[in-house]
Amino acid sequence: MSSLCPCGSEREFELCCAPVLAGTQAVATAEQLMRARYSAFVKEEIDFLTTSLHPEHRHDHDANATRRWAANSDWQGLEIVATEAGQEDDEQGVVEFIATFKEKGMVRKHHERSQFKKQDGVWYFVDGEVVPAATQVHNTPKVGRNDPCPCGSGKKYKKCCGR
Repeated sequence: MSSLCPCGSEREFELCCAPVLAGTQAVATAEQLMRARYSAFVKEEIDFLTTSLHPEHRHDHDANATRRWAANSDWQGLEIVATEAGQEDDEQGVVEFIATFKEKGMVRKHHERSQFKKQDGVWYFVDGEVVPAATQVHNTPKVGRNDPCPCGSGKKYKKCCGR
């Protein structure tokens, strides 16, 4: 039975990220590595996550913590927000993504800008920076306690919806 790749490419897993995770196919772009790393979280391929990490940045990698996060999360989707460089002829690239997952019953979104570097023809993940959530400003007028309730009841706000 075939299934779609978790990376969101809409291709079959066996024709998309599976050969990359198995080490039988190299990635051509930073985005392809980002997609394979997401699939590695879904499939709990922790060794791939370690080997695809740039060698100079492996010193503080905690494989056990990564394994726990991968295993205890229900991975629900990957959205590539933007890419900068990271093509076959580039040496560096940036991929901004949002990974959606459910952890302890709560749906969470991990929004990150990841740095990638090609060394000796091989793409590696270097580091990531979490993108802070945008502050939402509500432009609706503020209702005072003694103002009529905006629900239309005719009562003062403090006696209606302001309770």
